[in-house]
Amino acid sequence: MPELPEVEVVRRGLVSWVRGRTITSVDVLDPRSIRRHALGAQDFAGNLEGARVLDVVRRGKFLWLPLEEATAGQPDADGVPAADMSRPGVALMAHLGMSGQLLMQDSLVPDEKHLKVRLRLSPADGMPEQLRFVDQRIFGGLFVTSLVPTDDGGPGGLGETPSPFIAGEASHIARDPLDPHFSFDSFYRRLRARKTGLKRALLDQGLVSGIGNIYADEALWRARLHYARPTDTLRRADAVLVLDAAREVMLDALAAGGTSFDSLYVNVNGASGYFDRSLNAYGRENQECKRCAAAGIVSLMKREQFMNRSSYTCPVCQPRPRNGRW
Repeated sequence: MPELPEVEVVRRGLVSWVRGRTITSVDVLDPRSIRRHALGAQDFAGNLEGARVLDVVRRGKFLWLPLEEATAGQPDADGVPAADMSRPGVALMAHLGMSGQLLMQDSLVPDEKHLKVRLRLSPADGMPEQLRFVDQRIFGGLFVTSLVPTDDGGPGGLGETPSPFIAGEASHIARDPLDPHFSFDSFYRRLRARKTGLKRALLDQGLVSGIGNIYADEALWRARLHYARPTDTLRRADAVLVLDAAREVMLDALAAGGTSFDSLYVNVNGASGYFDRSLNAYGRENQECKRCAAAGIVSLMKREQFMNRSSYTCPVCQPRPRNGRW
């Protein structure tokens, strides 16, 4: 499943193609991909046709496009017509699931085999005319949702135009480590109160969003911490270390275009990510720990079952704590 860096790669790609453009028509080729839009395909299309895309916003792994009916507003510095961002509106929510792709394509490009929804956009010089939602496994989908005020009055997520509104379905999740409004003090206070294992806490989207299984293992390896470390024993310095490590590994993945173990993950131009070549922990069972090997120590990475998934650790530089119960 795409994690935060993959979704941010998609967000950055989309914003350069769709911001300021109007959705002129909508084709729903498979109603299963808009099943979360309870009023059906006709209402889905009716909410989108004629609406202008104001931005592309992400919080954690949630992605949405705030919308406004086309107006004759004055353009901003980027040439995008100004919009009233002082009141909530609606947004097109995109859930990528296991295999969802948002692709920008020219109308002459043949339809993809698993094309589910097509949005035609107003003309723009040198830009593709269509935004296509492709999903082989149909775990993802699109739907129109309401924007609601954020609890803290800050921006709803990472976007080009900060707005204190968030898609309702994303309002329950915490900010992610790449969010400029992320509060470490709040995170650490709630982390210590969890009384659980460190990796379980990192995967809790209500505590910190966007850290999935792959990047949790990578962050813990960089921080030299075991996934079972009890959170109520974690010193502030250790919490800073693991959060900085999570931020660093996600920024590294962003620079590489995301982590791709599955040919189904691509960005908006159809290119796969390749950060998997730089992983230090995840998927490296019985391979040498790179850090220990550099120090002349022989240590093989270990895989353990964890929450119906796997965790990868080095038994030497990430020793299991004596009181680790998770």
